[in-house]
Amino acid sequence: MPQQFDRSKEDLGNAIHFEHVNIQVPDQRLACLFYVTGLGLTRDPYLMVSDTNMWINAGRSQFHLPSGRPQVLRGHIGLVIEGREALVTRLASVASKLEGTAFAFAEHNGYVEATCPWGNRLRCYEPDAARFGRIALGIPYVEFEVPVGTAPAICAFYLEIMGMPAELWNGDGTVAAVKTGRDQHLLFRETDRPQRDYDGHHVQMYITDFSGPYRRLKARNLISREDNQYQYRFCDIVDLGSGKPLFTLEHEVRSATHPMFMRPMVNRNPALTNRNYAFGHDHASWAMGPDQYEG
Repeated sequence: MPQQFDRSKEDLGNAIHFEHVNIQVPDQRLACLFYVTGLGLTRDPYLMVSDTNMWINAGRSQFHLPSGRPQVLRGHIGLVIEGREALVTRLASVASKLEGTAFAFAEHNGYVEATCPWGNRLRCYEPDAARFGRIALGIPYVEFEVPVGTAPAICAFYLEIMGMPAELWNGDGTVAAVKTGRDQHLLFRETDRPQRDYDGHHVQMYITDFSGPYRRLKARNLISREDNQYQYRFCDIVDLGSGKPLFTLEHEVRSATHPMFMRPMVNRNPALTNRNYAFGHDHASWAMGPDQYEG
């Protein structure tokens, strides 16, 4: 009998790639120590190379770190990065230089949690095909804490307005999971903890039906900024029935025709130093190799 496949598992919907999280930082040097030296990621060598902004490559995704009043995401960022022991060693190596900031790190059963100098939390996981697909280096999800009772309405918003597959996770329907690319999600987890005020951080994704969501957002007066021909923004996720805001998060929405769509990103091998340098090992791979092909 022919093998049966669940073809729906390969559906992406409208969003085809989640590219970056944008968080302002007040000190570029300290940000470099945390993201580059500590985490082992790579500063983009081509764009934003002055001291007012820094783009940090993590596989095919990025952190954008413009200078400004510190912004703290209400939740945490998931990061897949190979080599737990080496990661812990790198984080320990920057601890003294980040003393007096919010920097911290701790090992847990399935991940290492690292906190940036201003309080942003990252959960760092080893590659795991069952959880994160073939990502060997990258951002598989960003999780936000949202008010109790909002997850179902958040799912409905992304499905109907943005055309992105969204479903409730966690068994009790308290986590809205929105697919933003292959093996990438925005997660909205309900909590009864008090909400901090939104401080302006944003996320960015590429979508294929660029004008459809734009028309639906504009009809509800939700477009917050018209950037250019290839990009617009909105901030409020709303209840489709009442129009009541559920959660505020700036979304930078780009078309698949955007000039920077899927631009190649340099990812260095953080294990290399001038003392152990080996030809051919400069680069880190962002995807699992052919020996781990799941087909």
